[in-house]
Amino acid sequence: MRQANGRDAVLWRDAAAIGAATGVIGLSFGAIAVASGLPAWVPASMSVLVFAGGSQFLAVALMTGSPIAAVAGGVLINARHLPFGLAVGPAIGRSKPARFAGAHLVIDESTAFALAERHPERRARAFWAVGLTIFVTWNVGTLIGIALGGAVSDPAVYGLDAAFPAGLLALLLPSLRDRATRAAAIAGSLLAVATTPLLPAGLPVLAALLGVGAALLLPTPSARAAGAPADAVRVVGPEPAAHQDGAAALDTQAPRGSR
Repeated sequence: MRQANGRDAVLWRDAAAIGAATGVIGLSFGAIAVASGLPAWVPASMSVLVFAGGSQFLAVALMTGSPIAAVAGGVLINARHLPFGLAVGPAIGRSKPARFAGAHLVIDESTAFALAERHPERRARAFWAVGLTIFVTWNVGTLIGIALGGAVSDPAVYGLDAAFPAGLLALLLPSLRDRATRAAAIAGSLLAVATTPLLPAGLPVLAALLGVGAALLLPTPSARAAGAPADAVRVVGPEPAAHQDGAAALDTQAPRGSR
């Protein structure tokens, strides 16, 4: 019982920590949305009904220019939620209300925390704890950001515009250890910077998706390891012979009666 209570305390502690960080990013979103000229009800409604940080920022950047691009970008960014839903579906619950509410909480953080647990009951608890915590802090942060954005003419003065990129960078850094991911990130960043003077606001972010092609051009691990079996034969080959020689030597030294 004590162990279970301790694990629950750790879960809620971690959920509160990541919820606080998400609330700061939500604050940045609300301030930027209002400073971009959107009425306060738009970012507030988006945070409740959409609840997807990356696509919300992209929508704010594209909404004043191309609404179609905003929708297309949101679909591309949130396409990852389809496999997320398949992975955590059993943890959400079987009743229709639970599935309806849980589907709205399928985000990166709730999925990651749920899949980190092996026991089904613990997995469900982690999903709901993290999902609900982030939903609350994201929306509270958005409302605070709306208030600050209305009072401050330029959110960049207080660094509110940098909170979201900084949060994404912190999430991205561990994955950059992978060679293919690193190549895609670098190529996408270069494409976004190069197309910024040429394309309307927000579209360079979509152009950065072409950076995935850089990862596809890299040789796959299977291709690099294609010559491994031959090398293994050359390295391992002499060992059986040495083993046979040693066995033969032991055989000649053994007493005749033991054969």
